[in-house]
Order: sequence, then C-alpha cells, then structure tokens
Amino acid sequence: MSEKEKLVFKDVTQDFSKETSKHTVILKKQNRNIINNLPHPFLKWAGGKRQLISQMNKYFPKNFNKYIEPFLGGGAVLFYLKPDFSIIIDINKDLINCYKVIKNNVKDLIDLLKTHKNEKNYYYKIRALDRDQEKFIKLSNIEKASRIIYLNRCCYNGLYRVNSKGQFNVPFGKYKNPNFCDEENLIAASMVLENVKIIHGSFDTCLDYAEKDDFIYFDPPYYPISKTSSFTSYTKENFGEESQKKLFDVFKKLD
Repeated sequence: MSEKEKLVFKDVTQDFSKETSKHTVILKKQNRNIINNLPHPFLKWAGGKRQLISQMNKYFPKNFNKYIEPFLGGGAVLFYLKPDFSIIIDINKDLINCYKVIKNNVKDLIDLLKTHKNEKNYYYKIRALDRDQEKFIKLSNIEKASRIIYLNRCCYNGLYRVNSKGQFNVPFGKYKNPNFCDEENLIAASMVLENVKIIHGSFDTCLDYAEKDDFIYFDPPYYPISKTSSFTSYTKENFGEESQKKLFDVFKKLD
C-alpha cells in the first residue's frame, strides 16, 4: 500500500508500546465516573434494542451466573446490564474486531478516529479499502475497527450491510456533523468490556459455555416475511430458514 493509498490512516504498528498501554489505563481510571450513565452502543445496528431497554428490563432475571449474548450486534443489553462477567458472540468478524479493539486499544482507536473526515469522496475511498483484499489484510485491527465505526456513523441511515463478497456497500449519508469519535462513550465501553470474553463465531458457540443459572439473551435476525420487507445482510452468508432451524435446535439443547 502506497503512502497515498493509506489516506489519513496514521502509522499503527502491530507491536504497541508499553507506554501507550500505560496511558490507556490512566485514561480509564480518570474517566471511571462516566460509566454510570454510559456506555450506549457505539455502532448503529439494525434491530438494536436501545430504545426498548426500559420495557425489556422487567423480563430480565435479577440474579444470574453469567451473561451470554450469541447475537451481539450493537450490544445495547450488554451495556445496559453491565454484568460482572459476560460472554459475547457474533458471526460478524468486523463487528467482533471492533469490540476487541475497544477493549484492548481504546486510546489508539480514539486517536485514529479523530483523523477521519466527513467528506463524500473521502468516505468512498475508505469504503473501497475492502475491495482489494491483498491491501486490506495489511491494515491493523485498529485501522479496521476505525474504518467500520467511521463508515457506520457516516453512511446512509447508519446501516451495516455487505454484499455477497462481504464488501461494505452502504452509500454516503450526507450528515452535517456525524459523531464518529464519541471519546467518552468509547472509554466507558472499554471499561465494561474489561470482564467480557469476546468470541467470533456462530450463535451455537454458546453451547460450549452455557451453565446452570446463566442468562442467555438471544436476539437473532428476524425471519423474513417477504423478499422486500426483511434485512438479514449482517454478513455475506445472511440468516435464512436453515439458520432459523439451527437456532431452534440450540433452544432445545439449552432447555
């Protein structure tokens, strides 16, 4: 990748210094008071439950062993409950990478997010980075997370959608002042994620971790009622009838 093709991405090495890690810890300690009202989902996500949490809360168990969420998405319930220990799972590799980076390298992520621009041509250059896999795989995990958060906040309707090749394909959103670097919220999210095991995998992975008295929250993509009134393109594989049948089998095994 040439210097021009790197655009405004800063040089982010895979071997981060101990000094950077020290600053991240200090940053978290200085801002621990913000966790009471934060975080909220750092990504806009189709089917997110942030606006319904107050109604849903009465159905949540008051006491449980650990929290498991096999369809993570935006993580509204996780961030609302802030459990002592959680396991979160999602099949979307880009999404899981964002959570891991926020957990382990939030300061570096924030620094990189601040370099992005709310400009149409710039947006499409950043979006096009996944069109050349040979170059894309050379990006660091922090660069990839920064890209996804930026695109999600600046794209039309804040929609995460990929085509059959797994390429992000949502057009530019033309927002006047999108907040693609919510520093306070990202720090709060990082603190919540400190005691969270983050797994990239299918929803049935929860069977490997489920134990008595666990609270397992399932929020799968809705079953399509027609070809035009559904959305399941969170990954290139989609979530169709066979996936719904597999989910039913998981329910039976957990019962």
